Amino acid sequence: GLEDVESFPFPNPDDFDYASLREQAEEYRDYGILAGNNGIGVVICRAGFYRGFEQTLIDLALDEPAGIRLIERFIEFQYQYIARTLETAGDKIDVLWMGEDLGTQIGPLIGRDILKKHILPHHTRFIELAKSYNIPVMLHTCGSSSWAYEEFIKIGLRAVDTLQPEAKNMEPKYLKKHCGERIAFHGCISTAGPLTYGTKDEAVKDAKRVMDVMMPGGGYCFAPTHRIQDHTPPENVLEVYKAAAEYGKY
Repeated sequence: GLEDVESFPFPNPDDFDYASLREQAEEYRDYGILAGNNGIGVVICRAGFYRGFEQTLIDLALDEPAGIRLIERFIEFQYQYIARTLETAGDKIDVLWMGEDLGTQIGPLIGRDILKKHILPHHTRFIELAKSYNIPVMLHTCGSSSWAYEEFIKIGLRAVDTLQPEAKNMEPKYLKKHCGERIAFHGCISTAGPLTYGTKDEAVKDAKRVMDVMMPGGGYCFAPTHRIQDHTPPENVLEVYKAAAEYGKY
């Protein structure tokens, strides 16, 4: 119940050591520096870990007080953690990375009304915080998520990642046509396609096909749709990245 949520011992953002962040960022200054991860700002999956996914979706649909308060509490912890991170090393950070899985393989996971009421207000806080440090935000979204991109573009999101081309309305041509001039894409190299199950030539051909669509006009980061799985042939991975290095040049 609500009393249990209020008494649950969430971590205290003051308990973390932020002082070493500048030193770490300086050590890796020749690389892109990300703050956060694909679990920062996540409402549905994070609440699902505590309440179960079915109950979480019910909470969001019915405004169940305990479920909504639980979301507020863990999001507030994450926000304060990121705020202190940026306060300490924001001038050395290139991108804030956060997430929210918004789709199944065949359509949206939630309705647009729930997105606007329960997701976007939390995400807007993170995006505005990052803006205050002139840091762009990239959002991890699995499944059929393009239905929500317009709403995220409105609040200042700069990039989306994962981008599973097998899911509905996530094929590279669809994404490039509908919002390619207004948001950057990170992903689209399927981990359930030729990279994993094809020959080296088939994997390279598929990667080049994606680059042909995504590269014009810029705004594309060559990347797999998610983590490359352990049953993927290493030779396919090597050849695909070689192709990206050679073919992915203007």
